[in-house]
Amino acid sequence: MGLIKFVAMPTEEARAFRNGAPDAYGNRPETRVSSGPGVPCRHCLQNVEAGRNYLVLAYRPFPTLQPYAETGPVFLCADACERAEEGDVMPMLFRAAPDYILRGYGHDDRIVYGTGAVTPKKDICTYAHQLLQRDDIAYVHMRSSRNNCYQVRIERA
Repeated sequence: MGLIKFVAMPTEEARAFRNGAPDAYGNRPETRVSSGPGVPCRHCLQNVEAGRNYLVLAYRPFPTLQPYAETGPVFLCADACERAEEGDVMPMLFRAAPDYILRGYGHDDRIVYGTGAVTPKKDICTYAHQLLQRDDIAYVHMRSSRNNCYQVRIERA
């Protein structure tokens, strides 16, 4: 068993958005047609194939509204897809970019200052593990280093 695990968007949330639930801004998710790579589904953690429909929506991966509850655009397969398995190996989807932002959050769902860092992909697992060794870190978010888009949550295994 690994020391960390990558955790995709919960199926209940993905299903709700597919059924028209409002996004973090109260809007219905928009339906688009994928042109291929670069449309990463946050539920199955795979790119939506070219020609397939996907949803784009404002996502807030936090339980409540508060000043540190960042919101941003994410993609989701428009049709039901299998949720990515939780595991300690970085999903293939994330291996194309050279780096990502990792940021630790406390048990109160607020950013733990000093934890945010642009991290080379080869160091993602190591840095996430280091952060999760701290008692004040409950989980880590991995975000795009170019656009700050939420990618995946990382937790203790």
